Amino acid sequence: MATTSASDSKRWTHFHSALQLAIQRSARQWTYEDFTEYFSLWCKEEPNGASAVFNAVSRHMESTISNSCEDLFKEYNVRESINILHAVVTEARARKQRGELSGKDVWKEDLQPRAAGRAHVVPILEGEVDRLKATLKALEEENLKLQAQFQENVRKQEETDAKTTELLDILDDIYHKWNKLPHEDMELWTLQTAESLGSTRPP
Repeated sequence: MATTSASDSKRWTHFHSALQLAIQRSARQWTYEDFTEYFSLWCKEEPNGASAVFNAVSRHMESTISNSCEDLFKEYNVRESINILHAVVTEARARKQRGELSGKDVWKEDLQPRAAGRAHVVPILEGEVDRLKATLKALEEENLKLQAQFQENVRKQEETDAKTTELLDILDDIYHKWNKLPHEDMELWTLQTAESLGSTRPP
């Protein structure tokens, strides 16, 4: 059988308690005295066994009814519906005490349920729209900051690439100029210079 919790309404708690009491009374409506009238001989010969069987049957009936009720509660959302009903009734009573009798969602004879529902839900949705707009604006501002940072990083990377390319071009130019030099003549000149310097040294 469904239990109650601190979040449940008084309406559900009272309903649940009354139903439990009704199930217990229904399961034990057939008393042990009634049982002995139908099985008098067996109850006289085996009183302990007969009593145990009677109690087991009563518990089984109570459990079966409770489980059936539990299945119905789950199938039709009885617990949630009763809690919602209690909240609606409580709010209506409070609004009546405050004198709020002319709102768009106040029940009237010619008021359609959908219109009353829209009058109650639309303000909530409008508040949610405002919240989403604020969130979207914050995200857009964050995206602009990230985009600016990304563009700055790209610019710095392009500058680095340009400097690297410039240095590589200089090195490539130096390499080509070095290859065009007369290396054989330079080696011969170096050798002659070394010999000349060696011959001019004092003994």
